[in-house]
Amino acid sequence: MENLINIAKKVLKTEADAVNGLIEKLDSSFEKAVTLLYKSMGRVVVTGMGKSGLVGKKIAATLSSTGTPAFFMHPGEASHGDLGMVTSDDVIIAITNSGETEEVINLLPFLKRFNVKLIVLTGHAQSTLSKAADAVLDVSVKEEACPLGFVPTSSTTAALAMGDAIAVAILIKRGFKAEDFACYHPSGTLGKKLLTTVKDLMHTGQDLPLISMSTSLAEALIEISSKRLGMTIVTDNEKKILGIITDGDIRRGVEKWGKSFFDMDIQDVMSRNPKLISRDELATKALSVMEQHSITSLLIPDDKKRALGVIHLHDILRKGIV
Repeated sequence: MENLINIAKKVLKTEADAVNGLIEKLDSSFEKAVTLLYKSMGRVVVTGMGKSGLVGKKIAATLSSTGTPAFFMHPGEASHGDLGMVTSDDVIIAITNSGETEEVINLLPFLKRFNVKLIVLTGHAQSTLSKAADAVLDVSVKEEACPLGFVPTSSTTAALAMGDAIAVAILIKRGFKAEDFACYHPSGTLGKKLLTTVKDLMHTGQDLPLISMSTSLAEALIEISSKRLGMTIVTDNEKKILGIITDGDIRRGVEKWGKSFFDMDIQDVMSRNPKLISRDELATKALSVMEQHSITSLLIPDDKKRALGVIHLHDILRKGIV
């Protein structure tokens, strides 16, 4: 029996060749297809049977997530009422290797009646569906990766790759940016990075550790421990920020001075120039500042430099912004 690794290599090589073969097939039909989709005032309706349908679902999902509203419509269900979802402003992308898929061909009278534009991804440019299409994208392959020669492997890979090419071309044509992508993926890592601001994570109100210049170091330690942020802000009577004391400051003070450390004044221990950040900055910016200065928290002042909040490194990590 042939070595399994060699079998896998042959499959991957065959499918890679199929995708590379698409490059020479690209012509004005691709530009026409992308222009139809870009100018459409409606949605993109992707359809296909069997494995082509599975590829279509992925293409529809990719388009939707990159700013082009799209959904998948099963061609069999379409003739039983689902065509009611399609409007004359929409564009159909039909995926069919043979170009003769009966369930898709049955949609043609409806598409013609309502003047719905049709783009076909097929391996047969002279097929029934190809002749009826407004744009035909040739996704034919020399051979399937399957040794039997008929299991959809290379052909579905080629169709999927062409779908990605369409999606990326429209993405660039629309000027779609990372911030736009984040809007459609608010729960994803990128969405969190691009949408989460300091004010979304900062500690405020009763959770904010605050002491005055007259507070003893023992009381400062209690404030640090009770608020569990590893620091406390030193403010004046109007809550204007004067400095910061961290648990590290106290630990190092005790190591150096022993018990006499707690007899010292706050002003002799605090750092007078704590790092600040605006509440409107992205949390990723806060993380960058923390990493740059090897610290674990930043103070957020209001427009009068009064203590408004604190953001801690752990808040950012818990949110999954890394």
